[in-house]
Amino acid sequence: IYEYKNEKRELESRFRGRLQWNGSADMQDVSISVLNISLNDSGTYTCNVTREFNFESHRPVFTRTTLIHLTVVEEAGEDVTSVVSEIMMYILLVFLTLWLIIEMVYCYRKVAKAEEAAQESVTDYLAIPSENKENCAVPVEE
Repeated sequence: IYEYKNEKRELESRFRGRLQWNGSADMQDVSISVLNISLNDSGTYTCNVTREFNFESHRPVFTRTTLIHLTVVEEAGEDVTSVVSEIMMYILLVFLTLWLIIEMVYCYRKVAKAEEAAQESVTDYLAIPSENKENCAVPVEE
């Protein structure tokens, strides 16, 4: 159904117009894809890959044949596992978001209390008691 000899070429087959070359230019990968498959495409196929090397003294040819069993099924619906995992993902995202908010509030309150305590200790250190303010001047005698 497909041939690659210095250029890509689709041969006459029921797959004509639906084939796509996925292989590499150096021919290490010689894969093709069949596009727009249908239930009628199910079956057993033979893949023949023949590669000829051109060296000065000889031309070795390597051939590989592989059977491909293709079973086309109708489009699969969502299975229970994927639905459950998606629900669990959203629950986890909500839980983690709430946990992060709670942690932020807790840390904010802790920092605010620490700053308040530090401010009070500075105020206590710098404050002059009011009874000392009244007696701070030396009495003047006449």
